[in-house]
Formats: sequence, C-alpha cells, structure tokens
Amino acid sequence: MTTTESRSITVGLGCDHLGLAMKNDLKDHLISQGFTVIDIGVEDESPVDYPDIGAELARRLADGAFERGILVCGTGAGMAIAANKIPGVRAVCVMDPYTAERAIASNNAQVITFGAQIIGPSVARMLTDIYLSNNFQGGRSAPKVAKLEALDR
Repeated sequence: MTTTESRSITVGLGCDHLGLAMKNDLKDHLISQGFTVIDIGVEDESPVDYPDIGAELARRLADGAFERGILVCGTGAGMAIAANKIPGVRAVCVMDPYTAERAIASNNAQVITFGAQIIGPSVARMLTDIYLSNNFQGGRSAPKVAKLEALDR
C-alpha cells in the first residue's frame, strides 16, 4: 500500500479512561498525516467499561463506518476480546513491529489494540504507522482467514 492509498482509509478510534491520552495522541498523529478519523470516545477520564467502547467500535466497523480501527485500554487485551466478540471483526493486541505488520498482512485484522499502561505514545504511533501501511497479503493466509470468517457464522 502506498502512503497515498493508506491515507484514504478512515480509521475509527476508541478508548476507555485509561487510554484517553494515548487515543488523543494517536488521533492528532493520524490527522496530521491526512487520515480521516472517527473518534468514538471517550472524551474525559471518567471511568467507563472497556467492553462498551470495544464493542461499539467493532459494530461500527462491521457496519462499514470505517475500514480500520484502533482501541486503547490499560493492557489492550480487554479491548481485543470485546472487539473480537462482534461477528466479522478481527482484532489483535499489538506491542511490537512484527505483530503490527502481521496483524493485517497474515490475519487481515481490521482492528489493533494497545495497552496504554504497557507501551508509550511514540511506540503506539510507530506501530500504528506499520499497521496502516500494510495490507492483507492473501496467499497461504487466505484459507486461514476464511476459516476465521466461517467461525463467525
């Protein structure tokens, strides 16, 4: 995917109260690169349950509101679990460059999640860039992703 193609992607962003600062940092980063961003919250540090935000972003993605999503909570794990409960959505918790690239290239994951208490904002920006600059490669991964899609049905 070229840089121009990647910027035509609309990205949904969501977080719980623990991920607010990182979500806002990622939002600014993506907008500065020319991405369209749909921010589904939260907007302040009032406690919120991560499953509500994770499921909302995943539902909107499944309905076609955006092509890719990023969720942030304390560990990233809870948001990934919540998003993966929505049929048709594949979410991967990402903490390193290889997983960021393979999440989309091998698993065709439409959502990545971050743990704001695990990685810092500069790492989250780097991993986001890696994820958004790659596409699903198909090949030997295509039948495996088809099996994941069958599990949703």
